[in-house]
Amino acid sequence: MFNPVCWNADLIRRYDHAGPRYTSYPTAVQFHDGVEPSDLTGALDVSRKEQRPISLYIHIPFCANICYYCACNKVITKDRSRAEPYLQSLFREIELVSQHVGAEQQVQQLHLGGGTPTFLSHHQLRALMDKLRAHFNLRDDDLGDYSIEIDPREADWSTMGLLREIGFNRVSYGVQDLDLDVQRAVNRLQTPEQTQTVMDAARALQFRSINIDLIYGLPKQTPQGFAKTVDAIIAMKPDRLSVFNYAHLPERFLPQRRIEAEDLPSPQDKLTMLETTINQLVSAGYRYIGMDHFALPDDSLSTAQESGELQRNFQGYTTHGHCDLIGLGVSSISQIGDLFSQNSSDIKVYQHNLDNNKLATRRGLQCHADDRIRRAVIGQLICHFTLEFADVESRFDIVFRDYFADCWPVLKQMSRDGLIQLTERGIRILPAGRLLVRSVCMVFDAYQVQDNNQRYSRII
Repeated sequence: MFNPVCWNADLIRRYDHAGPRYTSYPTAVQFHDGVEPSDLTGALDVSRKEQRPISLYIHIPFCANICYYCACNKVITKDRSRAEPYLQSLFREIELVSQHVGAEQQVQQLHLGGGTPTFLSHHQLRALMDKLRAHFNLRDDDLGDYSIEIDPREADWSTMGLLREIGFNRVSYGVQDLDLDVQRAVNRLQTPEQTQTVMDAARALQFRSINIDLIYGLPKQTPQGFAKTVDAIIAMKPDRLSVFNYAHLPERFLPQRRIEAEDLPSPQDKLTMLETTINQLVSAGYRYIGMDHFALPDDSLSTAQESGELQRNFQGYTTHGHCDLIGLGVSSISQIGDLFSQNSSDIKVYQHNLDNNKLATRRGLQCHADDRIRRAVIGQLICHFTLEFADVESRFDIVFRDYFADCWPVLKQMSRDGLIQLTERGIRILPAGRLLVRSVCMVFDAYQVQDNNQRYSRII
């Protein structure tokens, strides 16, 4: 079995702490206000000289309706005209950023996220892709990974046809749960037929990969009800699934205050949901990639993990972690070499800056040597569940055991507990520890001591 998962309730109870998801290291919690637009453009200039390939992320924040569980940066409005001034600011950002990107730097990956990207009209979606093609070197051979997040309630066959025509070849559908009581509790009414319709369209139009997002731990969920949802989704046979743990943090995310705490499933029921879901998906032929993600054996995530090429960035597990990531739009994050930079999360500030021909860079972080070493260790563990000390030692000219001497007592305890196998040559995360890989990564996180873990969701 590929990356088997062994369910160990005792280990889960002991190691199910709050912690980062490690879409980056250092994580966004460490970003500070000392990063300026000039830092971003300087990093881009270096990237251009070195002709590094590009990954683009574009954030469209608008949603017509609010989902109570959502923790994304979003603007809730039914006024579709609000998208036009935002697009004009986004277009100006594209113009300014692209001045520091070379024509030979190919865009190997592109992702349109939100919010609800299909809040935009067909004309606006076409105009956005035309603008990107005019200023960046987008592929025209359909070999890039060009994906978009879709709310099935906001799309139909014509939408899918347009998206395929303008260059998208991967799609991710938000479903969360098919149970009507759960949908009412989170204000997201969505029929199975709506999801099936856009699934059928994507297959007929030869999209290369289809992902479906599910969430366990939502109000009114039961293990039996969620198992029915998972069975229904398996019958649709997406190429990938993301099964996320709902983090109830109403003090941070105002929409979650509309969720009644007494409607949330118990911790034991959440564990049952996850265990049952893993068994269902593995029995249906899906591989556990890690960190809530599953994929069919012929999906690129599976093959990249098998070949040792899987990586992780702000877009999650990816085969394009070698690319410099340029984030465009409100709240978007860029990772250019060792620089992280993030745009303002306030749409008014974002638009004001761009309307005045200024980039909206608000915060970020410049990685130092220790960050690079720890990033390599965490990335290897979270993507491949194994680490050879010699690889890190030769790459960074360190003695692993000496450099991470303070980590050794914790690692030895994890080894005694059966979470990992620890030898003189390396670390292997055992099947019972794979659901808890974030706990192992946290051992190597130099910032965890000073962090307030209330900022993070629990692992399970």
